[in-house]
Amino acid sequence: MGLFTSKELNSMEDLVCDQLGDLYDAEQRLTKALPKMANAAHDAKLKAGIEAHLRETEGQVTRLEQAFKAMGKEPKAVTCNAIKGLISEGEEVIDAKGDPDVKDAALIAAAQRVEHYEIAAYGSARNFALRHGNQTVARLLQETLDEEKATDAKLTELAESSINVKAAH
Repeated sequence: MGLFTSKELNSMEDLVCDQLGDLYDAEQRLTKALPKMANAAHDAKLKAGIEAHLRETEGQVTRLEQAFKAMGKEPKAVTCNAIKGLISEGEEVIDAKGDPDVKDAALIAAAQRVEHYEIAAYGSARNFALRHGNQTVARLLQETLDEEKATDAKLTELAESSINVKAAH
């Protein structure tokens, strides 16, 4: 939020649209960051998982556009400072020198930070959409929320079953 600007939130509709804008910005930024993460991944399963999530993220952008339409609004990004920071931290891992297995473990940690943010953000936005009475938007957000939770679970499984084991040796 800039020094000379302020948003105005007077209704649940305002809040839902603001949340959609934040998520729209976040997902668009992630479509640019995920290829860099995939290129930095050493482990083939991690690289494939990140690439698969990129395709899923592109679908999430489309789903957010559908949610805006269901609200009777044009899609409009609202700067997501949280994702900007999380991506910046991920770029530090991408640029780091060192053991590739340890870097892969760090990439998973960075990716899970993003997933946890998205889980919180999509869950809140879905709840606001339900309170607003927009079942269509709530359903669209729930679909993405389910995908984000599944991605987090896959990252945990990959970390615990192989990546962290290799990084520890």
